[in-house]
Amino acid sequence: MTQQKIPVDLILKQLSEDADKAQERAQKASDVLLGALDTTIAATPYDVVFEVDRVKLKHYRPLPTIDRTLSNSLPDVFGEEVKLETPLLVVYALINRETMLDLQPGRSVVQSLLKRGIDVYMLDWGYPTRKDRYLTIDDHVNSYMDDMVDFILERHNLSKINLMGICMGGTFCVIYSALHSNKIKNLITTVTPTNFDTDQGLLHIWMKNIDADRMVDTYGNMPGDLMNFGFLLLNPARLMIDKYVGFSEHMDDKAFVENFIRMEKWIFDSPDVPGETFRQFLKDCYRDNLLIDSKMEVGGKRVNLKKITMPLLNFYGKYDHLVPPAACELLTSRVASKDTEDVCLDTGHIGIYVSSKCQKEFAPKIAEWLKKRDRQDRGASKKRISKTRKAKTAAVPRKKPGNGSRSPKKKTQK
Repeated sequence: MTQQKIPVDLILKQLSEDADKAQERAQKASDVLLGALDTTIAATPYDVVFEVDRVKLKHYRPLPTIDRTLSNSLPDVFGEEVKLETPLLVVYALINRETMLDLQPGRSVVQSLLKRGIDVYMLDWGYPTRKDRYLTIDDHVNSYMDDMVDFILERHNLSKINLMGICMGGTFCVIYSALHSNKIKNLITTVTPTNFDTDQGLLHIWMKNIDADRMVDTYGNMPGDLMNFGFLLLNPARLMIDKYVGFSEHMDDKAFVENFIRMEKWIFDSPDVPGETFRQFLKDCYRDNLLIDSKMEVGGKRVNLKKITMPLLNFYGKYDHLVPPAACELLTSRVASKDTEDVCLDTGHIGIYVSSKCQKEFAPKIAEWLKKRDRQDRGASKKRISKTRKAKTAAVPRKKPGNGSRSPKKKTQK
């Protein structure tokens, strides 16, 4: 029997080549990590045009006019050169920051909307402090959001605006649209939980069993870092191990490193959540599932989803581990609007906004959907009489945030 020989020379040659590649890659990674990196997020220019307490209203500046020859050669990027008459207000969640929608050039939802003629406003919730612990959902929806909507209506002399909500911000937009349907022309919800009676996601199981009273009474405001850690524990292998293994394998790729750091900056920029808002959201939504059945009360009024009669576009992610499809897909069947559409994208919670594939589907769909409805009722939005709203605002004092014992809110118009 012939004895097989071990090809030692081939093995040593391969080891030598691998060592040379590893050394070359390590040197390149060192140059990348020690060199200048562009990790700026939220770089699209904007103006803060209105402020109430910690809450700001951003208005994004129109993008510079581009050469028509260039725009014709890039139709998928720049879209139609048609400006919508009705502006769009985007409301992000209280958790994390709205900068997710403008994370980096080339993958910015804000820029994509601007390039397609959308006049974009963004609500920036800011960073709650101890004095904000008693703010409720009512304060956020019927006070802060309503102030921002009224400002935009006054500024553009319109009777209605378009409204778009992200995650928990989308839930707030659903509540607002039910309570103030006369001010909203079109409603867009993205990864928005409205049906909490599901066990598809681990988050829903946890939240139903959390002692909200004990947590809020202990912490006051819910710490952003604590919530962030909880989100990481939902899938620790992928979110805390695989992610950094992937980073170590691509440290020699400057573009990858820059994008990785941008995402990390966003993830760990986590404002606290006002305690009473957290308490009510857990009890009314996660525990009792009142919203989808039109039984939730905000500001002493029932949130009746049948009051949502405006067109509704509802996005959600097929692989979303935070807000699974079952938490989103019932909404369109519970509202009274006859113009509704569900869009399920093959991605997760954040991928809708940052993945290159979804970038080609998400913003273009929104722009096309809004433009179609903007043309249908173009003249009707000019009928609003601004003096009537001003007189009403002056005659009816704004409700104070929280328990009503605080001093008047500070409003700044710019």
